[in-house]
Amino acid sequence: MIRIPRGTQDILPEDSSKWRYIENKLDELMKLYNYKEIRTPIFESTDLFARGVGDSTDVVQKEMYTFKDKGDRSLTLRPEGTAAVVRSYIENKMQGYPNQPIKLYYNGPMFRYERKQKGRFRQFNQFGIEAIGAENPSIDAEVLAMVMHIYESFGLKHLKLVINSIGDANSRKEYNEALVKHFEPVIDTFCEDCQSRLHTNPMRILDCKIDRDKEAVKNAPRITDYLNEASKAYYEEVKSYLTDLGVDYVEDPNLVRGLDYYTHTAFEVMMDNPNYDGAITTLCGGGRYNGLLELLDGPSQTGIGFALSIERLLLALEEEGIELDIGEEFDLFIVTMGDEAERYSVKLLNHLRKNGIKADKDYLKRKIKGQMKQADRLNAKYTIVIGDQELANNEIDIKNMATGESETVKVDELVQYFKQ
Repeated sequence: MIRIPRGTQDILPEDSSKWRYIENKLDELMKLYNYKEIRTPIFESTDLFARGVGDSTDVVQKEMYTFKDKGDRSLTLRPEGTAAVVRSYIENKMQGYPNQPIKLYYNGPMFRYERKQKGRFRQFNQFGIEAIGAENPSIDAEVLAMVMHIYESFGLKHLKLVINSIGDANSRKEYNEALVKHFEPVIDTFCEDCQSRLHTNPMRILDCKIDRDKEAVKNAPRITDYLNEASKAYYEEVKSYLTDLGVDYVEDPNLVRGLDYYTHTAFEVMMDNPNYDGAITTLCGGGRYNGLLELLDGPSQTGIGFALSIERLLLALEEEGIELDIGEEFDLFIVTMGDEAERYSVKLLNHLRKNGIKADKDYLKRKIKGQMKQADRLNAKYTIVIGDQELANNEIDIKNMATGESETVKVDELVQYFKQ
């Protein structure tokens, strides 16, 4: 028996309606912030992610699905969205568009070869935004306020916004040198990944899931102590805007994020429910990236963005007992008696559907009792029973399934009845 690949999932009809509800709501929220949808290929040149994400990251070193095509080109299923969006921005010369900054959002499958666990899949769906072309603390604050607005709009309350500044390139350089000096005497007690990162990306040691509880990590230098005056001023202004917007936040000087392209503002949204089982704590992450476009041979432009997992959003909603109002009520179920009524119902159904009425009928030749049970299972608001007498009189009784009340309506006036 052929089975689904490990780390993937089928989204069955009873769940796909929740996904569609979330996706539609995200689309509507993006209209409020003037973000436009972008769709990039599911696979890209491997070099895009090696350069854009960083060849010292776990994503590039361990988690990418990479293959050769028939032209012997190395391609990779996209593991994240930012690099692909930035590539499109550069390739399509969006810096020349009249409306700046360019505000984009995406929603689609990403692929990482990870250990399967709750809320984490090898194919997962990621929604994200990128605002490219403005280095301004106010847009950083807007993005942070937006991500909180998104989660709160679904009814989530136990949320915590965690922020930090990684500083500009100069601040980051000084900080990396301090980290190397700090960790060198004890690095042989750390995992192999941390040892290999000491001289390539020492900030990632702070983010290590294996060694994060070591004293050397807890006592490591803090990036905030190495911010130059310009970086400090930028960070303070971001925080000032968040205060103006009434957005609560917590500062974490060890928050560095996992990708190489971040500078200045970095942030995560976390579950903050004391009763939560802890399977997932981080719902979303993002930050500012100054220099990524130039790294990919693009113009000297800056950007900021975030990405959230739809799977983790659904888990958070489940954890807090929040039911989505997906509106799956069905307008009408047609119950038939006899061959003539069965034949007529096909024509009637077609007419109703063309006029925007959600309708269905029995296809298994059930008895009336079985057909009524099917109407209940579909949450039909109304039912009608069509037989020889109804066809002869051109009149039917339409039953309200919630109240049990019935009303007589002419068959050819059904559409008008529902529109009223």
